[in-house]
Amino acid sequence: MLLRVCPSSFFYLRPLHLFSSSSKLPFRPSSLRREFRLIPSRSSSSFHRMESPPASSSSRTSETDSLAKDLQNQNLGAVDEAAKIKRKLEDFNWDHSFVKELPGDPRTDVISREVLHACYSKVSPSVPVDDPQLVAWSDSVAELLELDPKEFERPDFPLLLSGAKPLPGAMPYAQCYGGHQFGMWAGQLGDGRAITLGEVLNSKGERWELQLKGAGKTPYSRFADGLAVLRSSIREFLCSESMHFLGIPTTRALCLLTTGQDVTRDMFYDGNPKEEPGAIVCRVSQSFLRFGSYQIHASRGKEDLEIVRKLADYAIKHHFPHIESMNRSDSLSFKTGKEDDSIVDLTSNKYAAWVVEIAERTATLVARWQGVGFTHGVLNTDNMSILGQTIDYGPFGFLDAFDPSFTPNTTDLPGRRYCFANQPDIGLWNIAQFAKTLTVAELINQKEANYAMERYGDKFMDEYQAIMSKKLGLSKYNKDIISKLLNNMAVDKVDYTNFFRLLSNVKANPNTPEDELLKPLKAALLDIGKERKEAWIKWVQAYIQEVSGSDTSDEERKAGMDSVNPKYILRNYLCQSAIDAAEQGDFSEVNNLLRLMKNPYEDQPGMEKYARLPPAWAYRPGVCMLSCSS
Repeated sequence: MLLRVCPSSFFYLRPLHLFSSSSKLPFRPSSLRREFRLIPSRSSSSFHRMESPPASSSSRTSETDSLAKDLQNQNLGAVDEAAKIKRKLEDFNWDHSFVKELPGDPRTDVISREVLHACYSKVSPSVPVDDPQLVAWSDSVAELLELDPKEFERPDFPLLLSGAKPLPGAMPYAQCYGGHQFGMWAGQLGDGRAITLGEVLNSKGERWELQLKGAGKTPYSRFADGLAVLRSSIREFLCSESMHFLGIPTTRALCLLTTGQDVTRDMFYDGNPKEEPGAIVCRVSQSFLRFGSYQIHASRGKEDLEIVRKLADYAIKHHFPHIESMNRSDSLSFKTGKEDDSIVDLTSNKYAAWVVEIAERTATLVARWQGVGFTHGVLNTDNMSILGQTIDYGPFGFLDAFDPSFTPNTTDLPGRRYCFANQPDIGLWNIAQFAKTLTVAELINQKEANYAMERYGDKFMDEYQAIMSKKLGLSKYNKDIISKLLNNMAVDKVDYTNFFRLLSNVKANPNTPEDELLKPLKAALLDIGKERKEAWIKWVQAYIQEVSGSDTSDEERKAGMDSVNPKYILRNYLCQSAIDAAEQGDFSEVNNLLRLMKNPYEDQPGMEKYARLPPAWAYRPGVCMLSCSS
């Protein structure tokens, strides 16, 4: 079955579809629900829950919404002090369900090759080290693992967490997966430099995979060396922790180490390689399964389709157990069209319920990215987590001046496929590829795939509208106010983060004199001429008129807005400052940023410099934009 997203959907999936800074195209997020559909289906994509009226999207939110939120909204750092357990590395409770329950590669060498009929290859870390050093670690991730903080002081900790010395109880492997890269099927990819040590179970029964990124060659390394450099490792370590404290689902990072060995990299792919310090990040997640983990097996014909089913069963059993316990009393049935009045019953097919929840989690994730101005940069299907987490931090970037066409990835420049405004479209496209995989494996049918697409769209718009309303302190979503604001911001290249933080200082007083309207926003509205000043005055007047109709006080509105509009984000130039110092052996700035990003929504006295606009040097190659070389 050919399952693809209709190209016409791409326009309407962009809530921020300002194609250039001077664009005057209207803001049309509401078009999403009626415009996207799948081919070859010619029936209406107006899916309606049987027991709910179609007019209210929130009323047809399924039980999977709240179940998804259990993962996405949990405070991963919160631990009951009375019940805290402190373990040594040797005391980890390993499980290794992935290796035990799924088919593996019979070979154990690291020769680059096509690995058939297997989900993983057993391989040990082989990174060369010379007096490895611990650069930084995350206390909150250590708490997840119930790891005693004193373990970071062990002389052999860098050896154990670099893989140079075997970690007792670990059963290392590299995962096999494929993926679409920049819209083209790339075949087998796999963990080319990431080696999973296994799964650690804590006292709560939570499962956490530990993975060393940059730990050496695997059968999936192709022509690469399996190593990582300090530059990219600092970025991944800091951003994974920063995203968590921003409240965005993400993989985590336990620690960052240098290897003491240099690694050769051609950062700009311009034929000028240089030596850089080597490093390793210990990544942590409940699972590193990606869309591509399923795609690779579906692409290999009937013989491997059973592996798709086994992988789906594995994921549901360990990461979506609530789906196994669903029954018809849950009333998760939906109409899928007007012509044949067909029904999708999510309680009769666990795989359909599963793909719908993955679609919803992905939609929520992308909406939250848009809210904080985060651009992933490489949204290939092998970089899409089935848990709806941000995964694989490469050439990412947060918006500075608001530019919907911004991409932080130099490789993406020709078409800007993965630019900020396109992320909602790409999320849908990637979900379509994942749904296609499950239809090929005959786990779901086309109607169920279509419904997953519908849920992605509805969930994205619900989340996005709620986020943007909170950012502006609105009691309800106002398309006109938000559309005109984003157009103004694009025209004047206004800093995304600082503007929204300052907006909370605007008082809801309709009688504010015209010459005082822009004073609270002065630090963000730089170098605007008379015509643009008039446009902003007009917008602020409309905004004040809107918020003044609410019963919320200025103080309450400010508190609410400041709780969703961060003061501090991990701007690329901040990362680069930490990298420059670290490459000279000074890791203090890495740890300063780690502490700062733990409280991104709070005013932190003495830290105001980290909220400043990027300096001129921040726009040089390798800072504002990066390649995938790491």
